[in-house]
Amino acid sequence: MPGQKVSLFVTCLVDQFFPEVGEATVRLLRHLGIEVDFPSDQTCCGQVALNGGYRSHAVAVARQFVEVFRDSEMIVAPSGSCVTTVFTHYPELLHEYPELAEEVESLRNRTYELSQYLVDVVGVESIGASLPKPTRVAYHDCCHALRDLGVSSQPRQLLQSVEGIELVDLTDSTNCCGFGGTFSVKYPEISTAILNEKLRNVEASGAEILTAVDASCLMHMGGAMRRQTMEARPMHIAELLASGLPGGANA
Repeated sequence: MPGQKVSLFVTCLVDQFFPEVGEATVRLLRHLGIEVDFPSDQTCCGQVALNGGYRSHAVAVARQFVEVFRDSEMIVAPSGSCVTTVFTHYPELLHEYPELAEEVESLRNRTYELSQYLVDVVGVESIGASLPKPTRVAYHDCCHALRDLGVSSQPRQLLQSVEGIELVDLTDSTNCCGFGGTFSVKYPEISTAILNEKLRNVEASGAEILTAVDASCLMHMGGAMRRQTMEARPMHIAELLASGLPGGANA
């Protein structure tokens, strides 16, 4: 693994609300001998604008993304949905700029969700982590990561490699949590119904920690978990994995 170098795309949500996820991602990558840089001119992948129907704004930030990361060997993000925006939507979103076509194609094949990168690219089988006490963990399959990127076994493999984690079954783990970006705002009743079904399954699993690869899903579920005073707590996979390293997530 020494010699690997990545650029961290930290994502808007992590930057604004969950910086600890970005810090844990860096800690985890460096622990594995991977050099990390952080292009300071990065902004957004364009997902928020694209979901909201503001196409011209999405195009502008997508072009900025291409400009910022064009020289990066690899781009890693702690978010399946943001990587999906680059991988799935950039070719169509930027089709009016044929001069960028080769760069876009190269970029989409160098941009990875964190667990996808560690398992599929680097070949990590174990991160060498351990928790101080046995902990029951349930994994939620985020829609974009699962359906667009094929991320399913990779996070589970990393979690199972951590001494002290008991990965428990989560009924309908591949069902949506109800967030869906603007969906939860435009259709709150449907979103809440989907969310409550998901949380019933979390409670039935007996999990102490609910983890996932996207902070957005965990934000949505975590808010309801706190309001319902559930015993389980949400935790991004980067934070959970890094917490088992020597010195903890913030060392």
